[in-house]
Amino acid sequence: MTRFRISEAAELLGVSDDTVRRWVDAGVLDTAPDDAGRATVDGAALAVVAVERAHAPADPTSRGTSARNRLPGLVTRVVTDTVMAQVEMQCGPFRVVSLMSTEAVRELGLEVGSLAVAVVKATTVVVETSGGAR
Repeated sequence: MTRFRISEAAELLGVSDDTVRRWVDAGVLDTAPDDAGRATVDGAALAVVAVERAHAPADPTSRGTSARNRLPGLVTRVVTDTVMAQVEMQCGPFRVVSLMSTEAVRELGLEVGSLAVAVVKATTVVVETSGGAR
């Protein structure tokens, strides 16, 4: 069973240690001591809370699409040359980088501060772990 210390759980959820402690006090999360006596949270329970508490911004395009991985966010950087551009976005806690044509950047009106949606459509998703049990 994977367990996380309070500070690790907080980092994974993007909240403060105190917020996780408040959730423990409120019964949202349960803790159990590790071998050193530190409070830990069960990974499966943490995953449930992560899904329940995830708040993505509303998708401003609201159009039909087969792509399910849609990440609304703000454009934070645009670097262009004569042919290609690099567009960086902050989508919640995630930084997304896209390479596209400079023409597409102009047509979409992308600039720092623009609201946009990063759409990821891929046949392969790589999942990694640290390799060790906790």
